[in-house]
Parts: sequence; structure tokens; C-alpha cells
Amino acid sequence: MHQPPAGGLYRPRNYDEGFRGLVSVRTALAGSLNIPAVRTLGLVGAEDFVQQLRRLGLAGANESGDYYGPSLALGSVDASLWELLQAYRTLANGGLWTPLHLTPGEAATQSGRRVYSEATTFLLSHILSDRDSRSVTFGLESPLATRFWSAVKTGTSQEMRDNWCIGYTRYYTVGVWVGNQSGEPMRHVSGIIGAAPIWGDIVAWLHRTTPSLPMAPPTGVVERQVNFPGDIEPERHEWFLQGTEPLMPRTHLAGSFPQVRTPVSGEVIALDPDIPAAHQRLVFMGDDASAVQRWVLNGQDLGAVTGPLLWEPVPGKHTLSLVDDERRVLDTVRFEVRPPLMTGDLPPSATR
Repeated sequence: MHQPPAGGLYRPRNYDEGFRGLVSVRTALAGSLNIPAVRTLGLVGAEDFVQQLRRLGLAGANESGDYYGPSLALGSVDASLWELLQAYRTLANGGLWTPLHLTPGEAATQSGRRVYSEATTFLLSHILSDRDSRSVTFGLESPLATRFWSAVKTGTSQEMRDNWCIGYTRYYTVGVWVGNQSGEPMRHVSGIIGAAPIWGDIVAWLHRTTPSLPMAPPTGVVERQVNFPGDIEPERHEWFLQGTEPLMPRTHLAGSFPQVRTPVSGEVIALDPDIPAAHQRLVFMGDDASAVQRWVLNGQDLGAVTGPLLWEPVPGKHTLSLVDDERRVLDTVRFEVRPPLMTGDLPPSATR
């Protein structure tokens, strides 16, 4: 799965007005911003994301990724509080999933399994515990701000039918659900108003005499100073998976942000049976691209990005990437080309 570093930047496609609208991955996740979540799902792929939810124990993820579509990023999979608590407990345990028990000492019915690396869970936990980055949505002083280290997230269902708050400290994972048993919507009660204050009171009581210290950085992560272009976010020290960190504070975070303009990710192209195949071409265009970047299609280098590239469509599913001169992926889209639909393939009502 594609995994941007915590210090990376998200930019909406069709962004053309300076640096306004840019937001870091850290701010997007900590602040529960929806548009970056949907965009990230497009990069990851809905089917891969569904598979990951199943690995975390969400039994409600029983449909294909195409069935859920972009709404998957905003919580369209049915999940119980028990399942969500178990998923967040995986992060608290450094990426190791183990079954929950109702009573102490209850025998395990399933063996544990590793879902994430310790380095990945450290980055996620560091973001979810960051009060400053969370403040863009919730403010600095909110029910999520504790006097000890904690990582926490809230959620609110459609029409405010229910909401939840789940978070963890060094010793406890706590989940709270708020809603009506009848399923009736509540009036202006979101996760930060409904479940979060209860969560805050519970973890404060649990840690009334026990400290909760921040997680120690594991092997595989590095800290670097980053300066964001246009001063969109304050200069800071940021954590990265080793090998994804910028070589210099601004080298890979400043300037232009190359993207694939066409085709659009998820696009389905149907070949026209009335036009000779040799006369049909698909245009590959990059946004803010330059000659030091290259096109890579299905792992094959197509050459430098010096302008629009005319590609002869081949039926099938394809992955197109923009890479830099060191083969680092700058942007990726996935699209499908369908073979021409011949007259004999049409239903009788559609033929003449």
C-alpha cells in the first residue's frame, strides 16, 4: 500500500492558486480532514483498504472495494465498538493484533498477527497524539487534550445518529460510543461533544496515579527538520520512515508538486470499434512536470516527461506513475482500458 510520510504534503487535484489549500499528512489525519482522506484512498486503492480492514478484524467489511467507493474513506463500513477498539489496540501494541477478552485470564481463541510494523504505528501514534496539529479542527484545549501522553481519534456518523471516541495511552485503550438505541439522530452532538468528554474522564481516572510516557522511536524511523513552502505550516521537526526523509529541509517539500493530470485515477476508457486501433491514443499529461521526471507504466519506463505523451491504449488495468530522477514516485494513478464493444456483443434492442 502507498504510504506517504508524516511530513508529506497533500494537494487537491486542480489546485492552481499558489500554496493555499496545501496541508500536511500530519495535519490532515490529526484534524480529521475528509478531502485528504478520500484522496489518500484513491492512492491506496479501495480493495487494498478493505483487505486491511479485514486484517484488523472488521467483519462488516464484507463487500468489494468497488461496492463502497470513495465513501470507504469516511467510514461506510459497518463496525462495532468492540471491533474498532480492537483495531486501535493494534496501534497501541505496536502493530500486533491480538484478540480481545471479556474477562481477565480468558483463554485466547485466536493467535496474534502482525498488521503494521512498529515504525508505522509509531508514526500514526505520534500524529494522533499531536495536540498542535489537531488544533486546526478541535482547538488546543479540547476533551482530547490530556495531561499525559495519549493518541486519540473521534468519529461522527451521518446525520449525527451516533459518534465515538477511541484512544490509547501506554497502558490502556479506551473506546466510547454515544447514540440512541433506536438509531434516531441526535441534535448537534458530534464525537468531540458527545463521546470525547466521556473518554477524557475515563483515561484521566485510569491515569490518576500512573504516568503515560510517549512512545520511544523504534528502529526504522528518522527525525528531520522540515520547512514548508509558502509557510503553509510552521517549521518543525518531523518523523519519517527511514528512506523517505528529505535530503534537505526544503528539497522535496518545496517548489512544484508534480501530479498526473490525465488520465484521472479510476478512469475507465473504452476503445471505439469504429476507429482503427492505430488511430486511437490516450494522452498522458503531467501537472508541474519537468524533463527530470519520467513516466512509468506498469513498471516500464516510457521516457522523460517533456510534454504530452500519446500512448496507444492496451486493454487491461494499468498503473501510471510520475517518478523523479532517483526513481522516487511523485504521483500514481490507476485506470482501465476496455476493448471495443462489437455489435455482436450488444443486446438485440441495441442493434439496428
